Amino acid sequence: MYTLIFIAALILLVVCVLNLPAFGSLPKGPRLARIKALPNYKDDALQNLSFTPMKPDGVTYGDMIKGMLKGNKNGRPKKTLPVVAPDFSPASGLKVIWFGHSSYFLQADGLNILVDPVFSERTSPFSFIGTKRYAGTDFVKPEDFPELDIVLITHDHYDHLDYQSILKLKGKTRRFITSLGAGAHLERWGVPADRITELIWGEEIPASGLTFTALPARHFTGRKFKRNQSAWSAFVLQTAAARLYLGGDSGYDRHFKAAGDAYGPFDLAILECGQYNTYWPYIHMFPEQTVQAALDLKAKVLLPVHWGKFTLAMHDWNDPIKRVVKKAAEENLKITTPLMGESVILGEYYPAKEWWLDLDEAQTISGKNVL
Repeated sequence: MYTLIFIAALILLVVCVLNLPAFGSLPKGPRLARIKALPNYKDDALQNLSFTPMKPDGVTYGDMIKGMLKGNKNGRPKKTLPVVAPDFSPASGLKVIWFGHSSYFLQADGLNILVDPVFSERTSPFSFIGTKRYAGTDFVKPEDFPELDIVLITHDHYDHLDYQSILKLKGKTRRFITSLGAGAHLERWGVPADRITELIWGEEIPASGLTFTALPARHFTGRKFKRNQSAWSAFVLQTAAARLYLGGDSGYDRHFKAAGDAYGPFDLAILECGQYNTYWPYIHMFPEQTVQAALDLKAKVLLPVHWGKFTLAMHDWNDPIKRVVKKAAEENLKITTPLMGESVILGEYYPAKEWWLDLDEAQTISGKNVL
């Protein structure tokens, strides 16, 4: 009897935990019907353009777990990272402010846009489980932002879609734009349906004088156990005077060249360069691939993100930026490497200090900061 009671209580606890709001909601109704009608929906899930296994042959999930448990003594910085208090005031040109990992603020044509806002301490549905952000990277909070015209969500992973951040931002955001299916999470968290726009690959939407176009990426989605029930996307942002590629998460593939041919050249490409490993080579890019992706996109300038705030892989915390800067120099590709909170102004100012090499004294990449 006691055993049965314990098992029943355990099952009830698991059910309650898995239904916590932080996990979000799976698409249903018309949203699910729209997903199932997509050409890349088969075998009960959305698919990438190319075959994309989570791991290569010869690698087991046990190998991955062992690697993560082993850790890396250089996986986190040993010092507090330097940051700059963000300046949200209007600039003369398009402004970009990076906050670490994949969260950044765009100011374009008088509009305030926030991409993949994650300002919680951990990339997790729980406040007590998961990797903690690096010391110094908690310098900005959702309450610090001005009124936002658009919050853009590339996909629903915890390091890109943060429950607590959305709760604090939804009252000051006019419109949410995201990949198809992710709107189910936003609606559960209290964002009105009429303020959510969900896009499929190739779909274009005007937004307050700007244009957003969703394009393919090579990745996956899911906040619990069932993967790829919502879409993942890169986005093209067209302003009155500039064109940006907002990459989200993606492994390297032919979609970068396709985007460059169809929409390039880009004034700025914001691309992931961290959280890679040979255990999962198809869903994230190695830094050298990030540079090649920028070249494929015909990008004038590369801003590498998806590093500098959380340890989600086994490489040194600053290995991504060292490698991407080195490869960009070899390819003669302009790269900007701002401090977190520092403003990048398109066409005017591209900060390029190697601040990660020595946190006491930043060094400068050869070449000018101003393009």
